[in-house]
Parts: sequence; structure tokens; C-alpha cells
Amino acid sequence: MTDRELANLALEAASTSHSPYSRFPVGAALRTAKGVFQGTNVENKSYGLTVCAERVAVFKAVSTGERRFLTLAVASPTGEFLMPCGACLQVLSEFCENLTIILVQNEGKVRRTSLRKLYPMPFRLKNEAL
Repeated sequence: MTDRELANLALEAASTSHSPYSRFPVGAALRTAKGVFQGTNVENKSYGLTVCAERVAVFKAVSTGERRFLTLAVASPTGEFLMPCGACLQVLSEFCENLTIILVQNEGKVRRTSLRKLYPMPFRLKNEAL
């Protein structure tokens, strides 16, 4: 699967966003060894209960037993390159040392980066190796 195809799946996922409060739809597409899992942000009136698109995609993958993540695309039809938040980066770091992350603008532009670059020092338990 190409970066562009994964980016399109992330933009598609953003179209099902439940974001009536921020009006900021976000979509994610997580490519794994077994397939692609899409996620969208789901907001709640109690803002702390909102879940980001990236974590929805991760939780969908993990709930099927998938643990081998390859590439994540994050998109919004707002025209901005979106960076995953710290909570999403920490969740991703639970499952992979590094991950290619594709940031997607709705105009078709993509920017490649990595989990390691965006989040070089994730939280680890005391007995875990870096």
C-alpha cells in the first residue's frame, strides 16, 4: 500500500468524525502486518472523555489481536498537517519502538516523519529497557 492510498483512507475516516464541539474532524489509518485499521475522533460533551482518531485505530487493531504496526497516516480536511498528541504517541510507543507516521493535508500533500522523531523519550516502567 502506498503512502497516498493510506493517506486517502485517513481522509475517508475523518468523514465519519463525531466532532460537534471542536468542528475539527480527524481521521487515522493504521497499516499493520494484517491490514489497515481506520479510526476517527469521537468527542464528548465532557471533553476529557474524547478519544483521538489515532487511538481509535490502535484500539481497533489491538482488539483483533494485531500488535505489529507499520505505518500510521493522520489527516484532517482542515488543510493542516496534524501532529498526533502526546497521549496518542505514548499509546503508539506501547506497541512499537518506531513507526513511520504520515501527516496528510487535504490538498494531497503528505509529510513523512516517525514516532521516534516526534516522541523520542516515551514513558517506560522502571524495569523496562530503553
